[in-house]
Parts: sequence; C-alpha cells; structure tokens
Amino acid sequence: MANSAQARKRARQAEVHRQRNTSQRSALRTAMKKVLKAILAGDKDAAADAYQKAVPAIDRAAGKGLIHANKAARHKSRLNARLKALVVGD
Repeated sequence: MANSAQARKRARQAEVHRQRNTSQRSALRTAMKKVLKAILAGDKDAAADAYQKAVPAIDRAAGKGLIHANKAARHKSRLNARLKALVVGD
C-alpha cells in the first residue's frame, strides 16, 4: 500500500494509464483481426480497406509506446504480405 502522497498519486495515475492502455491495445488487436478476417474470407476490397484503417492504428500504438516500433513494423509487413499474396493469388 502506498504510504506517501506521491506514491498514492502515482498509484492513481498507473491505474488510469493501465485502463487506457488496455482499451487502446484491444482496439489495435481488433483492427488487425478485421484485416485477417477479410483476407481469410478472400475479400480483396474489404481486406485492403481494413488494412488502410489498421496501419494508422498500429502506428498510433507505436507512437504512444503501447507497442515497440519494430513490432509495429513487423505487424504491418506481415499483414501487407498476406494482402499481396491474396491479390496475386487470385
């Protein structure tokens, strides 16, 4: 338990940040899942549209420190590779 005023304030801030991070991480995962779902369904247009919406979400998460920049780049690269394979494969 926090004993000093500073420690109590930091505990309050940490809780607010934790909840915000959880919400933003969930939104990020949802955006990525929408791309994968469209790719697996074979819908090129929906997949491309979902990818265009997911990229800024991934970049935003990396910018806020929610995920590492390299992880963001990896996610974008893999999603784009799957999207291109879907377009070329048809």
